[in-house]
Amino acid sequence: MRQSPISPASLDSTPSAAIHLDKVHLTLEGPAGPVNILRGVDLAVNAGTALGVVGPSGSGKTTMLMIVAGLERISSGRVVIAGTDYAAMDEDALALFRRDTVGIVFQSFHLIPTMTALENVAVPLEFAGRKDAFDRAEHQLRSVGLGHRIEHYPGQLSGGEQQRVALARAFAIEPKILLADEPTGNLDGGTGQQIIDLLFQMHDQHKTTLVLITHDLKLASRCERVVRIADGLIVGEGLPA
Repeated sequence: MRQSPISPASLDSTPSAAIHLDKVHLTLEGPAGPVNILRGVDLAVNAGTALGVVGPSGSGKTTMLMIVAGLERISSGRVVIAGTDYAAMDEDALALFRRDTVGIVFQSFHLIPTMTALENVAVPLEFAGRKDAFDRAEHQLRSVGLGHRIEHYPGQLSGGEQQRVALARAFAIEPKILLADEPTGNLDGGTGQQIIDLLFQMHDQHKTTLVLITHDLKLASRCERVVRIADGLIVGEGLPA
């Protein structure tokens, strides 16, 4: 596996950096008092890199992903994504930035059940004001092998087909950054392998920065970099021994 670590200290002089988390803390109030979810995360990722994130359940992996997506506000530190400092944006500006810059694929497919596959993929394009939303949505569905299923509803699709729709939707906006949180977690082994092959194929084709959360170390090894997170901190780089 190739390794290309970048230290946060050198990020400002690295124009190709896509993700910069600098001393990021997140503390939430729980029934028994404050809970420290992230405790000073430092991370920098070059544009176009595939980054695998591994660690035990509850270590902060998904929370870090949500912070990169702008879906969770930090308690302290700095988040700069594609050259944009999140601290400078209100919620409306952040939503517009996320719409145009960040694609997300979840373990659960998060498709709208009352919309066809075509409509699900077209939604973010319509929000972005694309007049060719449905033409582009159809093109994306054909690119993931679902040209024959564009008028089907999520309930008429298999799990693998639903995740293909989710991939098509995520890539339709041509995001600079794609975040994938256990994208094969609800799929059987063979179907999951097909989805991962497709994910990396589209990552290579679109030159998208990819952040992939996974418990599967073999899958993580397909990424150019792997970081390990535990107890709200990045504790190392590379696969565990």
